[in-house]
Amino acid sequence: MFALTEKVAIVTGASSGIGRATASLFAEQGASLVVAARRRAELDALVGEIETAGGTAIALAGDVRDEAYARALVELAVESFGGLDIAFNNAGAVGLMAQVPEMAPATWHDTIDTNLTSAFLAARHQIPAMLERGGGSLIFTSSFVGYTAGMPGMAAYAAAKAGLIGLTQVLAVEYGPKGLRVNALLPGGTDTPAATFKTPESRTFVQNLHALKRVARPEEIARSALYLASDASSFTTGAALFADGGVSINRT
Repeated sequence: MFALTEKVAIVTGASSGIGRATASLFAEQGASLVVAARRRAELDALVGEIETAGGTAIALAGDVRDEAYARALVELAVESFGGLDIAFNNAGAVGLMAQVPEMAPATWHDTIDTNLTSAFLAARHQIPAMLERGGGSLIFTSSFVGYTAGMPGMAAYAAAKAGLIGLTQVLAVEYGPKGLRVNALLPGGTDTPAATFKTPESRTFVQNLHALKRVARPEEIARSALYLASDASSFTTGAALFADGGVSINRT
């Protein structure tokens, strides 16, 4: 039920953290992968690991804010593997944190472009390719920030991640009749290189925000992405799926 045999997937933000773990898991489950991120060396290392384990992957480095890159990823999937069935649009960044009166418009636009506009650009090119295969699974990495919680200094990030849920819902309605499922994945705190906890004290604080009193391993979030990518979620669309360790409901 979770197998991705003969499926073709794009995973962005694949050079580390959740994206890297998800790309490896998708490949393990049989998908042919196009892995995307800005750092070419890290992508090449990931491709090497996937191929050593018997999987299939190809890398293309670039900036998800660039529409030409979004188009090129889809073209590479089609040219290399014959089409596109799954896209995990995971790339994003918290950006510079500031309260709104002190936030430069350039900071706002950069965070919105990285987290939300990039998803629009990706979907714009991924959807036609998926429809040519009779549908598929389109996934965006959103956040509990901006959905169930507000955090100081994160207005731009919260607005972008909330926007992804609205985008998810509209696309799910527009393309459900054509066999395309669209969902948002909402992780909690995750132990990644980009994690905001940089000291033991900050890590303890973030852990205690969660009902499970710990942060996730990237592989745990990857398994939720696999659920959304696979036929296991065949009747799930337009959802904001929490994989957040209870941070959204915890008050202790």
